[in-house]
Amino acid sequence: MSLHPNIAPDSAALAEEPAPADYLLRHLNAESEWRASFSVMQELRPMLHSEEDYLARLQRQRQQHYQLLAVWQHGEIIALAGYRLQENLIYGRFLYVDDLVVTGRCRGGQWGARLLQELEDIARFERCEKLVLDTGLSNALAQRFYFRQGLLTGAIRFSKVLGDTSV
Repeated sequence: MSLHPNIAPDSAALAEEPAPADYLLRHLNAESEWRASFSVMQELRPMLHSEEDYLARLQRQRQQHYQLLAVWQHGEIIALAGYRLQENLIYGRFLYVDDLVVTGRCRGGQWGARLLQELEDIARFERCEKLVLDTGLSNALAQRFYFRQGLLTGAIRFSKVLGDTSV
């Protein structure tokens, strides 16, 4: 069930996965859809304390070509992938996954794998050389999931908290 207009779904891959009765993969573009995604994203990013802060961040990130891909089931969002296409000297052209979350009650249903497969399809269509994401060193469950999806570790990211940036 590929979402990208010029990518046909891999029928062999779809045949191997149990097909839920009714779900839809779709990019979120309207503010009402972003609002509907807030509680799901908050499961991954608990530092998002308000819907208004979330919407403001989405607006800023959209200026950097950030997109939100959602899994809808029975009229509600149950999983999200936030991503952007980028290019740098290390990877060349790549798809960066900022966010990947499945609601707690829907984990284990292969939704994260479906989203990653769709992102891979988009990356291939866009002629990206890699699909890249970061996860915390302490997040062993996510790391196991990513290894099962064929992702490999390729770097360690260093960061430094700079403090108050409001000035």
